[in-house]
Amino acid sequence: MAKIVGGITTSHIPAIGKAIAEKDFESHYWKAFFDSYPPVRDWLDEVKPDVAVVIYNDHGLNFFLDAMPTFAIGAAEEYRNADEGWGIPEIPPFPGDPKLSWHIIESLMNDEFDLTTCQEMKVDHGFTVPMQLMWPERWTPEVRTIPVCVNTVQHPVPSPKRCYDMGKALGRAIRSYDEDTKVVIIGTGGLSHQLEGERAGFLNQEFDEMCMKKIVDDPEALLSYSIPDLVRLAGSQGVELVLWLMMRGALSDKVNLLHQKYTIPISNTAAGLLLLENLD
Repeated sequence: MAKIVGGITTSHIPAIGKAIAEKDFESHYWKAFFDSYPPVRDWLDEVKPDVAVVIYNDHGLNFFLDAMPTFAIGAAEEYRNADEGWGIPEIPPFPGDPKLSWHIIESLMNDEFDLTTCQEMKVDHGFTVPMQLMWPERWTPEVRTIPVCVNTVQHPVPSPKRCYDMGKALGRAIRSYDEDTKVVIIGTGGLSHQLEGERAGFLNQEFDEMCMKKIVDDPEALLSYSIPDLVRLAGSQGVELVLWLMMRGALSDKVNLLHQKYTIPISNTAAGLLLLENLD
């Protein structure tokens, strides 16, 4: 049977992709951020997951405001990115796992989560930046991918509880897959940040650190927050916390915290990194 080996949270801001492309790892601006990732990469080298399920939000490359699904999942043989206008070069396509994708899709539908199923799907920096952070300079086709896209852009946005519940269903779907496959779940985005309006540049370190603690040992404490609550406390883009909650829902009730780091500010975004070992 398939096994979920763990979960990771990480920022996905496009400036990271530009820094990776320019190999700007040692500058004063970026060093503390990039120095956070070697323990995660070492763990990935050790456990060698077969599949990465990447939970992210599309920023207009595949979906736009005229057609924004609440939940979309890839079922393609591969996933390509394209020019987003951030100065990030296009990179080779990421291999998919259609068989596991279709198993997850059918299981989630049976659990009454209505999905947009994408047999062709472009992936933007929300997906590519986390993959490059986890497997930099050494990305290999052996790591298959399944993108799970959640709307955090066009309101109404799914609530923290809805995303956590979908994460629970996602975990059940993966664990019921009848092949020996090791899966890592990557929840991307955040933490607090707002990129527009009068509160542009807003950050809330106290709220971020509380969320990073609760998501490890008491994620259900975060489910009472509404989307307006998250906008108020974490900024308009801080609603990306729901992507972390979906990842956490897919894991077991008890997890082992192996690594954490909080970096502020990076491109007006508070960047949180967690590595959680699943104890299933």
